[in-house]
Amino acid sequence: MSHGTKLVLIFTLVWAFAVDSKTNAQTQATETPPTSQATKPPESTESNPSTVSANREEKLAEYLSGAKFSGRFTLEGRPDAAPKAEEYTISKCEKLPAENMFRFTARIKYGDTDQEVPMDLKVLWSGQTPVITLDSFWIPGMGTFSARVLIHSDRYAGTWQHDEKGGHLFGRIIKK
Repeated sequence: MSHGTKLVLIFTLVWAFAVDSKTNAQTQATETPPTSQATKPPESTESNPSTVSANREEKLAEYLSGAKFSGRFTLEGRPDAAPKAEEYTISKCEKLPAENMFRFTARIKYGDTDQEVPMDLKVLWSGQTPVITLDSFWIPGMGTFSARVLIHSDRYAGTWQHDEKGGHLFGRIIKK
């Protein structure tokens, strides 16, 4: 068999296989599954995004209720200053009806400040990681704050801004 004949034979086989595969794919696409399978509800609620979202929001609120964030914060522009102690005790966290909104009732202690305040805050998600989000949020008696606080396992870390001052914060989450 010559080289040219071999190429024609290979081309013919590839073409026949491609036509046959396309015909089989079209036939399978036009077949309908039995009615019982087409109307069957999902076996797991985990495949429903709204259920997954509600479950993680419920778990987050439960986890944060009674939790203490105990750590340190830094001041930007003061590289030689040691981080200062901070403490936030969340007596209650509950999911609000508005999307991504939670009510945190928290005791905030840093510097000379020690007070309990209810705060309606946005919690956004980076995959499965919650991020507490404040954008120019006014806290009575304390001022206006912006922050991003990421929660991972039993730790927290993030950035904060209070008027002209800002920095980082980090620490452990302790359950009572």
